Amino acid sequence: MKQHSVAKLEVLREYLVAYFQTLVTRPGQEEVRLTLVDGFAGGGVYLHEDTRKRILGSPFVFLEASKQAQGIINATRQKPVRFLISYIFVEKNKNAIASLRATLNAEGYGARLGEDIHVVCDTFEARCSTVIAAIKDRSPNAGRSVISLDQYGYKDVPTWLIKKLLTQLNRTEILLTFAVDSFINFVGDNEATQKILNGIGMPDVFRDRSVEDIKGNESNFRLFIQSALYQNLVRECGARYHTVFFIRTRGHGDYWLVHLSQHPRARDVMTQVHWDKNNHFVHYGGAGLNMFHALGYSTKKDDDFLGQGALFEFDDRANHASVTMLTEQLVRLVHEQEVVPFGELYATTCNTTPADSRHYRRALEQLVQHGEVVVTAPTGAQRHKASTIKNDDTIRMANQRTFKF
Repeated sequence: MKQHSVAKLEVLREYLVAYFQTLVTRPGQEEVRLTLVDGFAGGGVYLHEDTRKRILGSPFVFLEASKQAQGIINATRQKPVRFLISYIFVEKNKNAIASLRATLNAEGYGARLGEDIHVVCDTFEARCSTVIAAIKDRSPNAGRSVISLDQYGYKDVPTWLIKKLLTQLNRTEILLTFAVDSFINFVGDNEATQKILNGIGMPDVFRDRSVEDIKGNESNFRLFIQSALYQNLVRECGARYHTVFFIRTRGHGDYWLVHLSQHPRARDVMTQVHWDKNNHFVHYGGAGLNMFHALGYSTKKDDDFLGQGALFEFDDRANHASVTMLTEQLVRLVHEQEVVPFGELYATTCNTTPADSRHYRRALEQLVQHGEVVVTAPTGAQRHKASTIKNDDTIRMANQRTFKF
């Protein structure tokens, strides 16, 4: 296992632990029901490419993160919450399945096989409908689930399949990997490329332009192709909320970790993990809203393609830049809308920024301190601190604004 794959496992663990904590919202809540799915489960155990250290794979991240989150949640409750979780691990390789089963037994999970842990030897695409049915059976109303689709490259998870999951499961969240550099190295004006594009559900990703034309006329054709892929991927998958940032690979090429969901809270949790695990992620673009357009990477023929430019590293500098830019941009949005709830302000703009809701709140705190906006709770109380701003608080321009000359 390469280091960037180790990083993906760490991020998956952190996300799941944070995600579980969002599911327990009421003091009297007694249980949580959901399904965790690994669509490319692998053999369950690996050696680190550099250190040769033994590493347990993604199925065990699911199992161990669930246990860790339950400990955190129930440590502060008088009556513990029961976690009714079903695990589905899908893997097409028979040898890998044998290894996974053996490793589950060796790690003490053998008695749960066929109970709450289900190991399936097949492709995820072939089993997709069965997986959806199992999730609905466990969570009929919401279809609550997390589905990891950590494919080896870029062609095993077509966009129509993701759209099917998001359409039929209202509360599912999908973590998808996409080896974007490998795709760019492969792509060309040939039948093999078109077959791949048709297969993944993005047949006209370049809008009838040839690869030769793009490589010959775009100043940075790799960034152009990344932009085209990004735009098509999120549109064809049908996700209302998404993050598409790059995993650091130390020479193995740009690799996307994509998070797709239908709810802004899910998007916010994942973005917070990107910031908290900043040594694993980068993105090419700006710090504020319209993150890709901000640096003006324009194309000659398609100005609405997403531009990409400088390296954004989710570090302290990026943190400061995000709050600074949001302070300038949010005041203009509030001025245009007159009155807007905080939750709506975040939900309608979050896909365009690497910032999470904490950055929004800090930006608004600064605007309140400078007398630019007023944040009001439903009770009529005024909010002055970032930590007190809630989704149903309303934001409006202050009557007496501070003008700078």
